Amino acid sequence: MSDVPVYMVVNLQVSDAATYRVYEKGFFPLLKRYGGQFITFDDQPDTLEGEAPREGRMIIFQFPSEAQARAWYADEEYQALSNHRRKGTKLEFLTMVRGMPPR
Repeated sequence: MSDVPVYMVVNLQVSDAATYRVYEKGFFPLLKRYGGQFITFDDQPDTLEGEAPREGRMIIFQFPSEAQARAWYADEEYQALSNHRRKGTKLEFLTMVRGMPPR
């Protein structure tokens, strides 16, 4: 694993806003614990070419390295918190995209 940044790209549809809010409130402290940075979200993304993801929220955040991203995802506290996301949304994907190494 290298020290290039990684980006997490998420597509989900919120089905239970109150349950999902529990996840959101706990998400940011855990993200910061692993050096993560929230970039953006969009509830109405535009697909310019190809097949569009299912309707719903697109989310992008990043970590300084793949090791930190994997540690965040494996964190027991995060996995327990994720149960609220799993119950409050229909997740299409949570994908890790590796950044470019410094040139």
